[in-house]
Amino acid sequence: MVVNVHSRSGGKAYTYALERLRELGVPVGATYPLHDPSRLVETVESAAASGHDLIIVGGGDGSVSSVVDCLAHRDVPLGLLPLGTANDFARTMHIPEDLDGACRTLRDAHIVDVDLGLCGDNYYVNRASVGIGAEVAQAMSPRLKRFLGPLAYPVGTAKAFLKHRPFAAKLHFPDGDHEDREYDKLLQVSVANGRYFGGGQVAASDSGIDDNALDITVLRQGSIRQLAGVVRGLKTGEPNDQIEQFRTRAVEVGTDEPQPINIDGEVVSSTPQTFEVARNALHVVTPRTWTDGEAPE
Repeated sequence: MVVNVHSRSGGKAYTYALERLRELGVPVGATYPLHDPSRLVETVESAAASGHDLIIVGGGDGSVSSVVDCLAHRDVPLGLLPLGTANDFARTMHIPEDLDGACRTLRDAHIVDVDLGLCGDNYYVNRASVGIGAEVAQAMSPRLKRFLGPLAYPVGTAKAFLKHRPFAAKLHFPDGDHEDREYDKLLQVSVANGRYFGGGQVAASDSGIDDNALDITVLRQGSIRQLAGVVRGLKTGEPNDQIEQFRTRAVEVGTDEPQPINIDGEVVSSTPQTFEVARNALHVVTPRTWTDGEAPE
């Protein structure tokens, strides 16, 4: 079990989860309460290479996305204790946000295979974005998330919107399933692998994390009133005049000037970049009732 105790609720959660898992009969062989988040990847890589048959990670979407590079296409499943601000991956996988429910899910050990997104050489679980999403990630400091919790998202979005400059982009679909597209004055291009992102927004009304596809959303720059309608639509995945959507297995995104790319809350790359779906690349412990594409109860 590897827990980012530097996260918003990590310290208390680590102690509770360890005791609860032992009560439930889960044989936790080694534990790593990390005060330095930068050691998360090396710790998970070491644990996976040491022959452990399950890696339990306690953290948020950024923590999950950072370690899937270690676990992609390996036989070691990922178990999750949702300790982040948004917990969109946990929501996609129907993993309870309360620690007792998450621990019981780990005890039951129902393992499924799900897709990952691939941005260049970087795997991700939820979504990659160019434009306002990357600017929101840069505005969302750890301190802001620690003190505001879920409210950090609207605050970070407002800060990013005030600084945003519209950009031009070109989309090329190497599989030939869509015609190439060119746009100017964009707010964002996002490439979603999972169903949820940004604190419960929906990539598309029928999106899923195990459909062998990525959901592309192109968001045009608009007035405050138009964008308010977009925000409402993103909660349900319904279409909007400011939005154009595509479903594909691969897309190449180029921009008029290099733009940073946000992957699950962390800026890790820049355009131009190729995005692909990595089919059944990650083993995840989920509730036995999990069905891809269905909203959690």
